[in-house]
Amino acid sequence: MSPDDVSRETRERLSIYAALVQKWNPRINLVSRASLENLRARHIADSAQLHDLAPHPVAHWADLGSGGGFPGLVIAILAQETGTPGRVTLVESDARKSAFLRTVIRETGIAATVLTRRIEAAAPLGADVLSARALADLATLLGHAVRHLAPGGTAIFPKGASWRQEIAEAQSKWQFISRVDKSRTDPDAVILHITGVSRA
Repeated sequence: MSPDDVSRETRERLSIYAALVQKWNPRINLVSRASLENLRARHIADSAQLHDLAPHPVAHWADLGSGGGFPGLVIAILAQETGTPGRVTLVESDARKSAFLRTVIRETGIAATVLTRRIEAAAPLGADVLSARALADLATLLGHAVRHLAPGGTAIFPKGASWRQEIAEAQSKWQFISRVDKSRTDPDAVILHITGVSRA
């Protein structure tokens, strides 16, 4: 689902979100200043593709290190239209960024929960789908996945040009099954689907 193929209500919510990012960014640096000019493609469309690639229906989607809400808030906005995921949890340790996330949730009228905790300190979330964008290397993310994914759950991680190297390094510490989809918004990027994570 691209941000262009959505209902008027969803477009309005995405516009409110984008305006709030513009307003808050100078104070708390939600996204890089360079990417702010291309917010729609660089962040919103890039996040929306994760919704399409997930194994729906999803009962509980957890987004780790949500920061400015990409992809978590975009997923929650799309869920208002599609009915899936049923529940979205955004995990963000920075209190100011958590305040921003709660503001967007309130202003757009979407359903999502913000957990202001370090990922390692949060109680296991039991998520059916886990996402994290520009948070850490794959080996570190798989440690979070083991803690926070429900049995049989899927982790969806966007990765840049060094994704092959990250998979190779992660394989020395973890066993997992991976599927690779090309990113629709960046020719050098991919979306990794990870299942069956356990320690090597």
